[in-house]
Amino acid sequence: MSKIVIRALLAAVVLAAALPAASGAAAPMKLASATINDVQHQWQKLFAAELTARVGDRLDPQIFPSSQLGSIPRMAEGVLLGTIEAFTTPTAFVTTIDPRFQAFDVPGLFQDPQEVARALQDPAYRDRLETLFLDKGLRVIGAFYNSPTVVFTTRPVTALADFKGLKIRTFASPMQVKPMELLGAAPLPLALSEVVPQLQNGGIDGMLVGMPILTAFKFYDIGRDVTDLRFAEIVSVTLVNEAWFQAQPPEVRAAIVDAGRAADQAAFPWGVENVARSYAAWRDHGGLVHELPPGQQARLENEFAALAAELVAANPAVQQEYERLKALVEGGAQ
Repeated sequence: MSKIVIRALLAAVVLAAALPAASGAAAPMKLASATINDVQHQWQKLFAAELTARVGDRLDPQIFPSSQLGSIPRMAEGVLLGTIEAFTTPTAFVTTIDPRFQAFDVPGLFQDPQEVARALQDPAYRDRLETLFLDKGLRVIGAFYNSPTVVFTTRPVTALADFKGLKIRTFASPMQVKPMELLGAAPLPLALSEVVPQLQNGGIDGMLVGMPILTAFKFYDIGRDVTDLRFAEIVSVTLVNEAWFQAQPPEVRAAIVDAGRAADQAAFPWGVENVARSYAAWRDHGGLVHELPPGQQARLENEFAALAAELVAANPAVQQEYERLKALVEGGAQ
């Protein structure tokens, strides 16, 4: 099939998705994600309710959690092409679309959930963020705190030396791949749907993950050991296809933006509480949470800070975005 035909077909798909629904039928807005029963799923439910309250049956928000619409790479591809209207994901999984997403994953940038909210909910920065990736055909309609990054392993890891040689699943971002390499581990970016088979057959020894995912997907049935490195907070975004967005009437576009901002506000306290619930549930099911000895934790943070500075400096666009976020965090510090 020629490239011209392929382009024509893709254009037709986006146009068909953007056309108004038949009379009396609400136009679908598919909301995809890889997770379930976590803050991303909750954000989608909050957004759907907020949107429906604003536009009634002009749009039909349909939620597809737990990779129902494909693996993470396929869902990212879908929102780019317009076959999926919206995709909610940690920023680390879309750094291959635009490296500026790396700025949200820099080790040490955010120390707690409040710092994440302070930056993402700043009115001026939110205005910027919503249109930051329009050159890729994507609009940000949601940006919110997800959870701290932890390391799940199939055997106990209680010291830095224990990481050497372990095969660790990471998100597809240099901000996760390179820190694991620094520890002597072998990083392997994988979609969430691929993790369990790899853990079960020994293809990987563990993964970087948010604690709510471990409890939502019952990883305590596979292993019980988590090491809390406390080096990064996960940020999630909801991306919509810009061609589809622009095809909506002005009042619907405004409602989508407003519903996304309202969902961000409501999802934040829910997400913070869900992290606490997840830690408790992990322990209730026999899971263990290990921490490094204080001296090793301090060494880790220093080494990760040096690595982060090097990675950020390697890309001016990433560095510019990181500096904006850092200024917002530091500007609110007391």
